Amino acid sequence: MTSFDDRRKSYEDRFAHDQDLKFKAEARRNKLLGLWAAEKLGISGDAADAYAKEVVKADFEEPGDEDVFRKVRGDFDEKHIEISDAEIREQMVSLMETAIDQINTE
Repeated sequence: MTSFDDRRKSYEDRFAHDQDLKFKAEARRNKLLGLWAAEKLGISGDAADAYAKEVVKADFEEPGDEDVFRKVRGDFDEKHIEISDAEIREQMVSLMETAIDQINTE
């Protein structure tokens, strides 16, 4: 292999690793968001864990975070829980930082 091939392989490996970490962080963030939302919805215990899994699954509907946001927003609206869109989005950002920190310390 040439030096160029080695470097390209290294970049490809790094890209794959970064994508894997991104996926894990998003899934972790969505679980944490689901647990936060469950608490606001008055859901606890095993039901909260099940709800968090639903939030994680919602992320597979389309690329990006909007499917997760819509899931949580819709559930709050259905239960007449008054939480602003901004607060949900702030939680998403904050919990992404938490998820990244958790993954980096594992």
